[in-house]
Amino acid sequence: MIMFLYHGSNEIVSTPMILITQYAKDFSWGFYTTERQAQAEKWAFRKAQLSGNPILNIYEYTEDASLNLRLFQSTSDDWLDFVADCRSGKLHKYDIVSGPMADDTIWDYVQDYLDGSISRAAFFELARFKHPTHQMSFHTIAALRTLRFIEAKELTRHVK
Repeated sequence: MIMFLYHGSNEIVSTPMILITQYAKDFSWGFYTTERQAQAEKWAFRKAQLSGNPILNIYEYTEDASLNLRLFQSTSDDWLDFVADCRSGKLHKYDIVSGPMADDTIWDYVQDYLDGSISRAAFFELARFKHPTHQMSFHTIAALRTLRFIEAKELTRHVK
């Protein structure tokens, strides 16, 4: 399977890297992309608010069946447990993880769940009215090799 993936940034990222940062993301530390161009454009404009210009990086992804892939079709108990573990700093064994993204609102609910402020059932009740987006994260060098940089486009208008 071949598909196009997008990464929004304030710089051209022709050679993706896995960076360890202060805070782990939904699927832990990795290089994050999406199959949704508009979502990546929003990421680019958000990053460009800090510095630089909004850049949409475009990649071709070629599936490699030898890699360990974790796919979440939708938010579920397994997805919530996985995101909670990753956001808490736990590592996983997957080369690539794909599935819904806990946006800022949903992340607040995940944090409430982790803190014990709400139950699992309450989390799903609150989150069902939200529309998680898509993310595909790459966690190993072998995974990054499945990406081929196509081009970078500087964006000139804000995406709503």
